[in-house]
Amino acid sequence: MELNNLSAISPIDGRYRKQLHHLDEYFSEYALMKYRVKVEIEYFIFLSDKKFFKLSPKQKQQLKKIADGFSLNDAQQIKQVEATTNHDVKAVEYFLKEQLTKTGAGKLKEWVHFGLTSQDINNTAIPLSWKDCMEHEWLPAIVNLHNHLHSLAQEWKNVPMLARTHGQPASPTILGKEFMVFVERIDNQVELFTSIPYAAKFGGATGNFNAHHVAFPSKDWVKFGNEFVENILGLQRMQFTTQVEHYDNLAAHFDAIKRINTILIDLCRDIWAYIGMDYFKQKTKKGEVGSSAMPHKVNPIDFENAEGNLGIANALLEHLSSKLPISRLQRDLTDSTVLRNIGVPIAHTLLAIRSLTKGLDKLILNEAKLKEDLENNWAVVAEAIQTILRRENYPNPYEALKDLTRGKHAINKKTMHKFISQLKISASLKKELKAITPANYTGTHPHY
Repeated sequence: MELNNLSAISPIDGRYRKQLHHLDEYFSEYALMKYRVKVEIEYFIFLSDKKFFKLSPKQKQQLKKIADGFSLNDAQQIKQVEATTNHDVKAVEYFLKEQLTKTGAGKLKEWVHFGLTSQDINNTAIPLSWKDCMEHEWLPAIVNLHNHLHSLAQEWKNVPMLARTHGQPASPTILGKEFMVFVERIDNQVELFTSIPYAAKFGGATGNFNAHHVAFPSKDWVKFGNEFVENILGLQRMQFTTQVEHYDNLAAHFDAIKRINTILIDLCRDIWAYIGMDYFKQKTKKGEVGSSAMPHKVNPIDFENAEGNLGIANALLEHLSSKLPISRLQRDLTDSTVLRNIGVPIAHTLLAIRSLTKGLDKLILNEAKLKEDLENNWAVVAEAIQTILRRENYPNPYEALKDLTRGKHAINKKTMHKFISQLKISASLKKELKAITPANYTGTHPHY
């Protein structure tokens, strides 16, 4: 079959293609060629700027145009060359030599890829594409979700809610504050992510500029490499490498995204549970079906879809972060095929964020149910009463409240006030204790 949305094996290129097709600008084979061409051309122009040979301003402009205007047709030409070379980076080199001839600078074509090995191109092109995707796609998506959650937290900052620890009724909380838990967690992890440099390798066949040095022994190639990678490409050059970048920083990026995804899984499961407890209703859309058999159902499918995609993403991110930093001796090829998959977990992650956002937009707060649950669980104020009695040095308050409430299901306002009335304490203290309700026993927290 011809490849299309229905025949694709991966749902990323099939069912979800419409939502994720823009990622092909970063992670497709076309994208890899595009970024390789960019690095090769920037390097070639940099050699000219450093007086190894001379390019005219017009020739530089023409070369920049090749990089900026790289097309699918250009990628097809490289692929045709690769059919002969059986080497993808060498095919890019031959493509650029041909393009150079067209600019009238054919006599300089042997400076293309001068002194480099394939990984000098791969380990700059891939970090560049990764950096662009993080800055233009993933970071905006996670920051927008963070802001969305923060706005919901503010909207619900005065909504008391029965808390549950170990699945059992516990000291009441505020719904908005519970959303702020996730806002803070995401904020902290994004900050950690942004502190990790985008690392690159650039140093010849085994990282020592061997070919560069033997050709021009008086040149400070380390300084040259640092300036090119950091000032021209905007990456951080690792100083001591083998043939490949050691991928430690890239692995740190994967692990940071994995941690954020884990936080989002936690969020999905909590909201799923709140929907199940009827704390939230969900907006319906005309024509949609919740169940093939049960007409009444409005399933929390957006949160389930997000959780599933986050799990797939994390499984892949875990493999990437544990595999890539390992390469036998000065290099093996296992990183090559693995690196071609770094876009897959990002695609699943972005799909999950989209689903999660869609689910959040459907939520309708059911305050009546939250109030009902609070009113049905007066036993949770036992903690408050025994703590105040401790303050007053009342004998064995914990034990007294334990006998009254533990395992009992008939605790209500009347029961609790009757217990307070029977205590041998002052009238003012009884009044203080009776003022406590499940709805107002919600503690305190920072402003948000």
